[in-house]
Amino acid sequence: MRDMLEGQQVLAAETIQPGHHPTVEFLGLTFNTDTLISTVLAGAIVVGLGLYMARGASAGKPTKLQIIFEMLAEWVRGQIDDGMGIRAPRGVTELGITAFAFILIANWLAALPTEHVAPPPTADVNLVYPMALLVIIWVNVVAIRRRGVKGYFGHFAHPYAFLAPIEIVTQYFARPLSLALRLWGNIFAGVLMVQVIGLMPAYVLWLPNAAWKLFDMFIGALQALIFSLLTIMYFSEAVGEEEEAGAH
Repeated sequence: MRDMLEGQQVLAAETIQPGHHPTVEFLGLTFNTDTLISTVLAGAIVVGLGLYMARGASAGKPTKLQIIFEMLAEWVRGQIDDGMGIRAPRGVTELGITAFAFILIANWLAALPTEHVAPPPTADVNLVYPMALLVIIWVNVVAIRRRGVKGYFGHFAHPYAFLAPIEIVTQYFARPLSLALRLWGNIFAGVLMVQVIGLMPAYVLWLPNAAWKLFDMFIGALQALIFSLLTIMYFSEAVGEEEEAGAH
């Protein structure tokens, strides 16, 4: 019995390798092939659903997919209107919708029996860091276009100039890290837990595995929601207060 338990522990150590990805070298760069595959797969699903919905879209008799998409679009617009109180900058609504849809599909790949080939790409920091960086860069570009260079960077010194370094660290370091790591940590933990459950005996595997995957899908939807809400909040803080002040 003891030998059997030790054998299972050795098997677990060999099977579960947190953060390990199959890689390929190209032009001196290393790429995680599983992340690339699952990212392309999630993107293709989102684009495919969008094209399928657009093809069958109708104002008189909308399809179920069209209704879901319109509900998502209305929710994003409502969050932007409530947060900014102004007309959203071009592309912000589309970014919020796309981010939610892509992250949701990417997270839900964990429910497919292809985890070793196409695991959720959001469980890899090499994807979530660029996503967070894209949001922060876009926020700054929109804010500079709305306020001007002097007006935007000058707000870091308000209400007190000595707080400027803290505001800069928060804007360019803390926010991207928190945005990325919040998403990555939850999805990575879910993937790891499914791998651990997979080591259980076959006759009890189906119940905890199925239950955990349902819970994992709920967490995936929640993280997609949080990422989108934070993205909208960052845009709101960058341009909303200034526009409101100018209006008065």
